Parts: sequence; C-alpha cells; structure tokens
Amino acid sequence: MSESVTQQALAAPFTEGLAQGLIRYQRCMACGTALTLARYACPHCGHGVLAWHDAVGTGTVRAVTVVARAPSDEFRPLAPYTLVLVQLDEGPRLMAHAAPGVRIGDVVCAGFFTHNGRTLVRFAPP
Repeated sequence: MSESVTQQALAAPFTEGLAQGLIRYQRCMACGTALTLARYACPHCGHGVLAWHDAVGTGTVRAVTVVARAPSDEFRPLAPYTLVLVQLDEGPRLMAHAAPGVRIGDVVCAGFFTHNGRTLVRFAPP
C-alpha cells in the first residue's frame, strides 16, 4: 500500500468528522496526551494505543496570520484569508481558517465550509 493511501486511512476519522461538522482528535490511552494530527503512536510516551474523540469545537487563538498570496492555485480564490492556530478546549492545537479580524487570545467556535470538494474548518468568535 502506498504511503499516501496509508496516511489517508490513518486520517480518515478526522476527515470524515469534518464532513459531519465535527473536529476529531486522538488521545493517548497511556499518558492522556491529546493530538490533532493522526498518528500511530504517542509522540510523548510512545504508546501505540490512541483513541479518537469528538472535540466540542471551541478554543483560544494562539497565533494569527493573513495570507495575501495563496500558496497554490487551489487557494487563490480565497485570498486574502486568515489562518489561525487554535488551542482546542480539549488541549490539542489545530491550524485552520478564521474570520477576518480574529486576534490572539480570542475565544472562538468552529464552523465548516467546503472548498474544492473538501470540508475545511473556519473559526469565528461566538
């Protein structure tokens, strides 16, 4: 099986959750570390049992940037757009789109939109 197919299978619970309007994350069953990137083992303790959970969808903005020049043709129609790093209330951090004007420290709620056939997250103030 190719690496791309394996990564897609590993991330399937996350991407399927997005399509259902949910943010999913993994939690290590040994040490409790919460992760937003799909992994086979915990990067903190190395334990190989990670369980998927649904996040509430709220968190705090930790970083913000405005993208004026899209990195690819796929995202050019969205430019300019805001990207944020949000620390979810459950602990892990997630990079996603955000409403214009969002600032570091803002409490935000997840929303979802479809772009080029993919569901993406967009955070905004409640």
